Amino acid sequence: MSYYVIYRTDEQGEPAGLFVMDAGLGQAILWDHRARAWACDPGLVVRFLDDYRNVDRYKNVGRAAAEAVAEAVTGGEKLPDERSIRAMFKADSSGDR
Repeated sequence: MSYYVIYRTDEQGEPAGLFVMDAGLGQAILWDHRARAWACDPGLVVRFLDDYRNVDRYKNVGRAAAEAVAEAVTGGEKLPDERSIRAMFKADSSGDR
């Protein structure tokens, strides 16, 4: 799993979001601020990470750093454990949303 902290600008102030990606499976989740929940949206994550204009707006971090950022970005929600994340991936790939 790869964890990406997302920033609003290239100045990387306070984190604005978090992505969790498994490139081998082609799956990713992110914190959906509108729904106030973790959501599986690999297309959005890939588009953001592959856009050269965003190269200075994210940082690849380890699981421990991602856990700390998750609580700040979500307003207290914890980052799901890897088993739960993989279950979200499976649900998305089977069409169950």
